[in-house]
Amino acid sequence: MALVVHRGPERFRTRVDWLDSWHSFSFGPHRDPTNTHHGLLVVHNDDRIAPGAGFPTHGHRDMEIVTWVLDGTLEHRDSAGNHGIIEPGLAQRMSAGRGIRHSEANASRTAPLHLVQMWVVPDTPGVDPGYEQRWVGDALAGGGLVAVASGQGHDGAVALRQRDAVCWVGRLEPGTSVPIPGAPFVHVYVALGDATLAGVGPLATGDAVRGADAGTPTLTAGTAGAEVIVWATG
Repeated sequence: MALVVHRGPERFRTRVDWLDSWHSFSFGPHRDPTNTHHGLLVVHNDDRIAPGAGFPTHGHRDMEIVTWVLDGTLEHRDSAGNHGIIEPGLAQRMSAGRGIRHSEANASRTAPLHLVQMWVVPDTPGVDPGYEQRWVGDALAGGGLVAVASGQGHDGAVALRQRDAVCWVGRLEPGTSVPIPGAPFVHVYVALGDATLAGVGPLATGDAVRGADAGTPTLTAGTAGAEVIVWATG
């Protein structure tokens, strides 16, 4: 496999009165043994949550969970005593480690919430749980791709307990071009707007491209601009 396109409408979908969630990989009751991960990335959910609603307290273990808010505000609470309000431009990472319980809710009673949540497998199981949030909005305003979560020590990024994973985000103005980082596995996701990827062609909101040893193809934002999320993993 070099570059393979996965169109947004082809994803699994969970829809209830308070949640509209699109799953890039098998998740919950949606099971496909041929679509469980790409490299170390095992969950990639695009969620829209109604005002005042959210996920009640539930548990995780041995997973690095990164949440990126596109619009609205997210309230996080967990059993380690962490509490945060996450907004666009603020990167969040929770390390589940040997076990943690948390809740996630739309912090607004009037406005909807739109976010992408992503999970990668950690280096080592059974470690202490952890939590971190960092503002990266200023770096994003400069254009290009910005490392927002990294196991490789990128400045300004929240730290992942997985040395072979980096999450990059770009808020690209119309016509802006960036090279996709080279890695054994790359997952390129158009969260908002539209773009064109060399060797693939046009991509709309919700489309993803999975690459394996695919080099560093150029991504160019379309006429609407684009907010893109790129995972580079082992």
